[in-house]
Amino acid sequence: KFFADVKQNPHYTSNSCTSLQFSQPSFEMRISLVVICLLVGVSYSSSSVESWLETAKEETSTGGGKIWAVLVAGSSGFWNYRHQADVCHLYQLLTRKHGIPRQQIIVMMMNDIAYNEENPTPGVIVNALHGVDVYEGTMIDYMQGDVTPENFLNILMGRRMGYGSMKTLRSGPNDYVFVNFVDHGDTGILGFPNDELHLKDLTATLNEMHEQKRYKQMLWYVEACFSGSMFQNLSPDMNITAHTAANAEESSYACVFDKKRGTYLGDCWSLNWLNNTEQIFPHLEQETVEEQYEAVKKLTTESHAMIYGDLDVIYHEPISTFLGNGDAVASGYDSQEVSDFSPVREASVATPDALLDTLRRRQEALLPEVDEKLEAKIHYHEETEQKVQEVLKEIVLRVAPEGMLAAFQSSRQSIYHPGCNKEVLSAFYNTCWRAQKHPYITKYTYWLSNLCNSYRSEEILQA
Repeated sequence: KFFADVKQNPHYTSNSCTSLQFSQPSFEMRISLVVICLLVGVSYSSSSVESWLETAKEETSTGGGKIWAVLVAGSSGFWNYRHQADVCHLYQLLTRKHGIPRQQIIVMMMNDIAYNEENPTPGVIVNALHGVDVYEGTMIDYMQGDVTPENFLNILMGRRMGYGSMKTLRSGPNDYVFVNFVDHGDTGILGFPNDELHLKDLTATLNEMHEQKRYKQMLWYVEACFSGSMFQNLSPDMNITAHTAANAEESSYACVFDKKRGTYLGDCWSLNWLNNTEQIFPHLEQETVEEQYEAVKKLTTESHAMIYGDLDVIYHEPISTFLGNGDAVASGYDSQEVSDFSPVREASVATPDALLDTLRRRQEALLPEVDEKLEAKIHYHEETEQKVQEVLKEIVLRVAPEGMLAAFQSSRQSIYHPGCNKEVLSAFYNTCWRAQKHPYITKYTYWLSNLCNSYRSEEILQA
């Protein structure tokens, strides 16, 4: 079963070694088996030798702190193609162009896109039209059922992991940590394939990391709807800066619809900051975090890119502090081809509407023929979106006076009670619908978040 998984997912890595039994093996065979087990134990990827060399380089380096990166694509399903494409694209930049050792990069993603039956180019992921393959060589540390908010927080805390590659964040008080998170979001929520990361839990982890001096400086780049709600109360005294694709009240946007694959290939804000990074390479030390934020904010016209936390020190650091050495030599990666990655503005859509938009585009491509299964999916999601509004309206009316309905529906309020927000939204997600399979619910779930600012969680849950 293990080797079947490796064959199905050639980028899978593991530190385990499978036992093999032979009758009366010779001395030479024993030696060969030891070598094979050692190689398998390091990685099931073709880049094992490269990884060993990078480890040696890491261990013999002197001078300042190291750069650590945690890259997360929290979604699943082929229609969410763009999230894993964004992360794979970044991985190629950090390892093949910016010189960050693979041992200092941790990747979490479902890995259900490259060999998905819907993918017309098996084993290939691109991040824009006519782009190069960004999947080849991407070493995924945690995939499938291991992509959870609990594992993500444990990795940030440097806790021992008992599965996947077992890599964890081994950063210390002199190190720089870069976190890139790409997925769906909601008010006070970042999505994972089968669960959610809540503001309350992320805040507790960041506070603990700061108290334990697990970093010198930390920079977050977050592509998600309403991502500003996760950081708008971030203290400026924690040496953390967070750059988000959207503010606390709006969605982020998907970009570049590919008719061949029938899905969006990237996210507008992510493509913009990746493009900016490509364009200034190899002079990453010449652009600061502030300058990149301002440049990307101007490019991102669909949503309002935001920045939170420390705007004094990290704000003026060169982006090379977190994204790697601008003098690194590219290895097997064509920067000229990658520089062609650019958003197609006329093919962008708000993320909550991306699923229905994708299905409708696929149906239009088939006209005048009609795919009944596709038509049924569209009808199901259109009806479900209506049901979501009805259910949420009923909940609000059971808690608040009828005359207050419009007040709770009018706009997203700041989160004043993160605990209530977690309890209530978790109950709704677990009992009714999840944003991963029904992304349009995030256009309305803020009604519940707003209730938390006026009522106790027990009152709302009883409704």
